[in-house]
Amino acid sequence: MSSIYKTYNQDQVEELLSNYLIDSWSYSRVSTFVRNEKEFEMRYLYNERSKSSATTIAGQAYHKALELYFTNLMEGIGTDIADMQQAAFDHISDQSADIWKISKTRPTIQDCINDAVAIANKGISNFLSEVKVYLSQIKRVLAVELRLKAWITVNGVDIPLPCYLAIDVVVETIEDKRAIVDHKLRTAFTDEKEVKFTIGKQAITYVKGYESEFEEKIDEVWFVENKTSKNKDGSPQLILNKVVMDDSTRRLYEAILYEPLRRMILAVNDADYVYLINDNDNFTDKAEIYEFWAKTMLAEIEEFNITENKKPLIEKRLKKIRDASLATATPRVIRNFKKYAQEFIPYDLTNKDMTNQEKIEHVLRSFGIIAKVQHTFDGYSSSSYLLEMNAGTSISNVNKYRLDIANALNVPNVRIQKDLVVYEGKSYLTIESGKKGTGILLWDKSKLKDHKIPLGVDNFQQTVYWDLDNHSTPHMLICGATGSGKSVSIKSTVEYALKAGIHEIYMFDPKYEFTSYNSNPRISVFNEIENIEEEMEKLVAEMEKRVKEGISTKTLVIFDEFADAVANSKKGKELDIIEEVQVGFYAPKKIQGMFGEEISDPIPKMGMKVTGRKNSLEENLRILLQKGRSSGFRIIAATQRASTKVITGDAKVNFPVQVCFRVPKDIDSIVVIDEPGAESLNGRGDGLIKSPEYLGVVRFQAFYKD
Repeated sequence: MSSIYKTYNQDQVEELLSNYLIDSWSYSRVSTFVRNEKEFEMRYLYNERSKSSATTIAGQAYHKALELYFTNLMEGIGTDIADMQQAAFDHISDQSADIWKISKTRPTIQDCINDAVAIANKGISNFLSEVKVYLSQIKRVLAVELRLKAWITVNGVDIPLPCYLAIDVVVETIEDKRAIVDHKLRTAFTDEKEVKFTIGKQAITYVKGYESEFEEKIDEVWFVENKTSKNKDGSPQLILNKVVMDDSTRRLYEAILYEPLRRMILAVNDADYVYLINDNDNFTDKAEIYEFWAKTMLAEIEEFNITENKKPLIEKRLKKIRDASLATATPRVIRNFKKYAQEFIPYDLTNKDMTNQEKIEHVLRSFGIIAKVQHTFDGYSSSSYLLEMNAGTSISNVNKYRLDIANALNVPNVRIQKDLVVYEGKSYLTIESGKKGTGILLWDKSKLKDHKIPLGVDNFQQTVYWDLDNHSTPHMLICGATGSGKSVSIKSTVEYALKAGIHEIYMFDPKYEFTSYNSNPRISVFNEIENIEEEMEKLVAEMEKRVKEGISTKTLVIFDEFADAVANSKKGKELDIIEEVQVGFYAPKKIQGMFGEEISDPIPKMGMKVTGRKNSLEENLRILLQKGRSSGFRIIAATQRASTKVITGDAKVNFPVQVCFRVPKDIDSIVVIDEPGAESLNGRGDGLIKSPEYLGVVRFQAFYKD
């Protein structure tokens, strides 16, 4: 039976979803609702997430390793333990500091990371040792890591919210059956009696969702538990619990699922529904739940991370809750209760009524480091905290607890400057913490000073410049991932250059991001690689001419995505210059002349031959960088790819000014500016600059020009 909601168009779907406090449901949401309604409200209505334990993150990492294994298996490729461990480690290392839940047994983020790696590795080792549990029953893998949103029918009722499913693996068995496989990493096996009652609801959810999307019947659902603690009796670490989806089993599990699902749907359709706290729930931090309950009676809508389309409904609900609570208890009483609840949330400073300065000091003091935040500066996308260190304290020790500081501030990461900052005649260690943007730093023509191009403003409210007249800073390298602000910064620089009176601007734009400048008579834009190569050759010739004639004229060259252009440019024999030249003489012939038979003059023999080789695009760029500064050429080279193959040591020598916006990994930041930090930036123009004009690496917010 197909759900009626599958026939709805986009407008009808949006109208339908506008009546509900959530946009989709899943098995985990239903099970959370049944176990503890207040936790369901906290996590799925208000998007207040709990911290994740090392065990939870290890389980996610284990799934990543198995995703790699089964993806390769589907393609007929083997996977060794090293590759699986690397996949797991990459997932763990990608987790931001603000999601880790520290505890008495794991007091630092590094402790959590170490334990997560150890747990995941145990799971991977168990899996490979006993993988026959899977392979002995699988003919072929059909799909891996399916992410679906399906409209489904349960117990004969069309559910008015789409079901979100994350299916680990779909296989065809040796018995020619189709099965869904779900992996679970456990510290102990689930009790056999409990398994029979719990896995059925999850199994039928997977089956109904998959069959709705693909219209292919699922015969079985396998739940494979992997126990990380070693069995002393040598029994298997992997247990496969199989649910055979025959008609009677389907009807039974649909009926069992329908009741809690129906109750949950009715609740999220009612903005006034009261979600109850289950005090007997051992899976939820009771203090955390009560702290959230108090917050809903005091906080404004902006204090919650709620999607825009749900804000009107949640705001209406929040107002009613607040009005009702204030009628029976004063704000002072509620705040005191909230503070009391917070006292029982161990090691989570994000919920404490402390300033960020106090949180930083507390974290460091917990590890025996005495420091005082003496000054705080709020920038557009980050804050800087200047720490005065106690005498005898090793400053290098602070960096070890960078993630713990970030965890306390509830941000993904913090940056600790490598060099000390001198402020008002005193040296301080600086910690930079990203924050939610408070606004856009609009382009301001008044910031321009002669040929000093404003790039942005640092956290001390000082304008950061690129001086075109300074011969020690002629060229600038810019790197940043998509959404980091790289292109916007380039556009801002171009606009300032025009205002500064730069009459010659060349833009090499292989990705067509700056075509709006085509109509500007002072800017020449080139997009096709052939045109870029030709124009670069002309610029080198112009530079050589200027050098010979002693001419210096300011010319700005912007080469966006230069790495891609260089990769696609002519190389090797494609650069050969082939001309028609004389290659010899044809043999003389006997001809009849006036005086009888004569020998003809030798006739030149012509042929096509390689007479030289043009410079490649990369060579011409290097020549222009090295020799162009004295004749007025100023170059910006930009790329998304922070790789040593792209940004070599030789290349960086030619770019004294290096700007790095947000990049995926700390190694990318090191490639560009020789130190980590850019991986923790916020994006949208939050950048780091390294220049001979500044001491150390400076964090700044780039200007935005519409």
